[in-house]
Amino acid sequence: MNNPLLEYARETLEIELTEARRLLDRLDDNFLRACELLLNCQGKAVISGIGKSGHIGKKIAASLASTGTPAFFVHPAEALHGDLGMIGTHDVMIFISYSGRAKELDMILPMLAESGIPVIAITGGKDSPLSNGAACVLDISVEREACPMGLAPTSSTVNTLMMGDALAMALMRSRGFGAEDFARSHPGGSLGARLLNRVHHLMRTDDRLPVVDQHCTVMDAMLELSRTGLGLVAVCDSASQVVGVFTDGDLRRWLVKGHTLEESLGDAITRPGFRLPAQWRAGEALEALHEHHIGAAPVVDVNGKLVGALNLHDLHQAGIG
Repeated sequence: MNNPLLEYARETLEIELTEARRLLDRLDDNFLRACELLLNCQGKAVISGIGKSGHIGKKIAASLASTGTPAFFVHPAEALHGDLGMIGTHDVMIFISYSGRAKELDMILPMLAESGIPVIAITGGKDSPLSNGAACVLDISVEREACPMGLAPTSSTVNTLMMGDALAMALMRSRGFGAEDFARSHPGGSLGARLLNRVHHLMRTDDRLPVVDQHCTVMDAMLELSRTGLGLVAVCDSASQVVGVFTDGDLRRWLVKGHTLEESLGDAITRPGFRLPAQWRAGEALEALHEHHIGAAPVVDVNGKLVGALNLHDLHQAGIG
C-alpha cells in the first residue's frame, strides 16, 4: 500500500542517510585535532549551542561524560549572564552552530580567546565567525535538509548528532574506556549491577549458608535443604573445602533408587559440583549458572574454601538478570 505518510517518512530517511554518509569523507586532520585537544584537556569539555543545536549539544555532553570525557552543557544565553564563570582556563569549548553566526558568538568567542580556551567548532558554516575563531572545525554541512521547505533543521541535526557520537566513541576507545568504567557512571542501571557487584557482595553467608559435613547422613543434608530453601547444600570436609553438592534433584534420585535417609551422604552427592569464585562479577555468575543449567552454587575463595552460596533469585533481587 502506497500510503503518502510512508512515502514522506521514507523520503526523509533517504535524505538524512545520504547527507550522513558524506560525513565519512570529512574525518580529517580537524577531527584528529579535536581529539587531541580533548584527550589532553586537563579540565572539562564544555558544550554549547542554541536552539536545535543546543538540544543535540546536551546529548553530546551526556555521551562524552558517560564514556570517559568529563563534560557539561552551558546555554549560550546563560553564559553571557554569569555562566561563563563555569568555564575554566583548562577546559575545551565545543560550540555547535550550523550557520556559525549565532549572535552570542560575537561576545563569547573573544572572551574565550582572551582566556586561551580552545574552541572546537561543529558547524556547517566553513567561512563563518565560529570557524574563523576555532582551533578546529568539524564540518556537518548538508546539501539538503529533509524538511520539504528546507527550513526545519533535520539532516543537519542528524549530522551534528553523528559527529558528536563519532567524537565520543573515538575518545572512549583511545582512552581504553571499558565496560566496567562505563558501569561506574551508570551504577543505578542493570549494567552497573552486573559489572560493579561481585559474587561476594551478593552471596548468602552465616546462618543462611547451607552446608553439611561429608560424613553426615542423607537425612542431615535433607534437613539442611529444608532449613535454607536454596535448593542446594554444600558438602565440605573438615577444612571447609567443598567436595561436592547435594541438591533437591540428588535427593529425589537417591530415594527413587530405593536408598534410605539414614545412609551416609557420600554416595548421594554430585562431585565435584560447580562452584562460583567469590571475586567473579555478578554478570559472570549469572551467565555461568545459566550455562550449567543450575539455579544455585556454593561460593569459594581462591583456595577452594567455602565462603558462601548464591542462587538466581539473589541475582534477580539485585537487579541482575
